[in-house]
Amino acid sequence: MLHLATFTFNPFSENTYVLYNEKGDAWIVDPGMYHAEEVTELTNFLKEKNLTPRAIINTHAHIDHIFGVPALKNKFSIPFHLHEAELPVLNGAKGSAMLFGFDFPEAPKPDGFIPHGEKWQLGDDELDVLFVPGHSPGSIAFYYAPGGWLISGDALFNGSIGRTDLPGGHHETLISSIKNELFPLPEETKVYPGHGPATTIGQEKKSNPFLQ
Repeated sequence: MLHLATFTFNPFSENTYVLYNEKGDAWIVDPGMYHAEEVTELTNFLKEKNLTPRAIINTHAHIDHIFGVPALKNKFSIPFHLHEAELPVLNGAKGSAMLFGFDFPEAPKPDGFIPHGEKWQLGDDELDVLFVPGHSPGSIAFYYAPGGWLISGDALFNGSIGRTDLPGGHHETLISSIKNELFPLPEETKVYPGHGPATTIGQEKKSNPFLQ
């Protein structure tokens, strides 16, 4: 079974997730550590749990979700993966950081891509990769059926949806992604978003004002 730990980092209050199994293998999802203390917090957790990070996997490439990628690659020499359609967003990360007043080096180069519609495997555990563009062109979500949970990135939030006014965003595409890819999941599926508290598929189908 995969276990999930949540951290909230950087001035955007971004949710970073660590997924790990009983053997101590771990994935880091959307590492958003901006300050050195945040990097220390995450690495201390890995040490305390005796976890070995195997890869960085990202739902998308907006700066608040990739701030921590360079530090993790430097420390652990692990690969960084995301969907290929996110390359334009990733390549524009340094300029985006400057617009928001953040110091950020050149965008990290991906070591490989995560195709949607496939399984992403850590040991004996598998994640389903769902394609949910709209917030960004290559947004993906990770669904873990045995645990009944989903990491939605910035596609779906508790009571809201991702913004679509950034380059590559498209409102109608996002609505379609949520309704066609996420809403067919079991209603009890717990949703861990890129910002804010967790929710469930059933709660968002019932009450999310953007999806009625």
